[in-house]
Formats: sequence, structure tokens, C-alpha cells
Amino acid sequence: MPEIERLQLRFLEKVWGSTILEPLYPNHAGKIGEVWFEADHPLPLLVKFLFTTDKLSVQVHPKDDYAAVHHNSRGKTEMWYVVAAEPGAQVAVGFHEPISRERLREASVTGEIERLLQWYDAKPGDTFFLPAGTVHAIGGGLVLCEIQQYSDITYRLYDYGRPRELHLDQGVEVSDLGPAHPRSKAREGLLVECPYFTTHLLHGGGELPGGKEWMLAVIRGSGSIGGQPVKAGEGFYVPAGNVRIEGDVDVLCGAA
Repeated sequence: MPEIERLQLRFLEKVWGSTILEPLYPNHAGKIGEVWFEADHPLPLLVKFLFTTDKLSVQVHPKDDYAAVHHNSRGKTEMWYVVAAEPGAQVAVGFHEPISRERLREASVTGEIERLLQWYDAKPGDTFFLPAGTVHAIGGGLVLCEIQQYSDITYRLYDYGRPRELHLDQGVEVSDLGPAHPRSKAREGLLVECPYFTTHLLHGGGELPGGKEWMLAVIRGSGSIGGQPVKAGEGFYVPAGNVRIEGDVDVLCGAA
């Protein structure tokens, strides 16, 4: 039986965050936007919950080659699983139609970029896949579980007039300029498979195959992982080996 590590939680306040975190966590006096799963050692993936009451900035993450040269880091391909959504909640991924870099810069300055983006209704159980370089935004009224390469390099293109730094030169340079196809449909629990990670949803338990490093986020219910009691909102690291998940529990599983 591999050693299963219960991960630490880090709560981050954001201007677009929420004081309502239940049922995953107790409600909070400050506006919590992100809850990161962390450890005292490097983890293969970055996994976190997002809570939104307002729109996040329109932003983009660089690909591996650009991040390596400019940040001595890796890029940031990511996926979102919608845990909860208020009626009418939306996310934006890619553009309606191809645009030029000059148009992207101009639209970022004027705010027209909101209209150029392709917005999608977001409902509980939806999955969106965003390769690095995809321009995106997240609307209010959402709880997402996000699995991504372990990087937090973000270039803001537009921020609705909020007094935060923008990164137009870098963002325009690294952005893909056309439509995206972000919706991902589950295939027997497999949500996303890409060169950087694979994600599965285990509904009501299941078996994690051995030979991979797993990051686990419990998104609903309670049960056990490898015999350890677990509940919604908790995260775990499984270095390798076969592990059984049991109970009335939904677990989002990512392997690098």
C-alpha cells in the first residue's frame, strides 16, 4: 500500500472571491478566491478550488518554451471541473473568430475583448480544457476545481478597470488568436488526456491504477481513500501504487 499524504490547504483572498465556501469549507469573513492544495515537497500538479462572485481578469498563460526562456519555469496548461454554478454562470475560452495580435492589443485596452471572447454556459459536471496560450476568463457564481501544470504564471490582458497590473506585451505575444474547443466529455470517467496530465472523475469510488503520481481532490461526499477517512474539500497525494476509493464520494484525480 503506497503512503497517502493528506495535503495542506492555503486560502487566498481575491477581489473576485466569495465569503460563502460551504459545503466544501466553513464560510469566511474575507473573500476567498482560491484554495490551494500544498505539501512540504514538490508536487507533480497544481490543484485548487476557485470560488467566484465576480469576473476574473481576461488572461492567458504561456507555453513551455516561452515560460522556460522568460521565467525559468514551465508553462501552464489547465482544466476546470465545474463543482457548483449559479444559474447563468459562464466561462470564456478562446475567440469567436480569428483575430490579429494588433486587434487583440487594441481590444484589451478598450475592453472590447469581452465581446470577442467565446462565452460558454457552465453547469455542475462540465469540464473545460485549456491548453497554454488560450485566452480565457471565468465569470461569477462558480465553484471550480482546477488541475494544471505546477505554474502560476498569468498574464492579464483586461481587468474591468480594477487597479491591478496588466501584462499586454507578454500576453499578446503568447496568445492563440482563434477559436478554442474547450468542452470535454467524460469517457468512462476519463475527463482530459494531454501530454502534461490525465484527469479522471471517480463517482462513488473506484481504483487508482499504480505506476503514477496522483493528486486527488474530494469534490463531494465522504468515504475513504486507501482506508483513510476523507470528506469534500480535502486533497491528497498518492506517490504510486494501487489505491481503493470507497464510499458515497466523488473524487477528481490527476496524474502527471
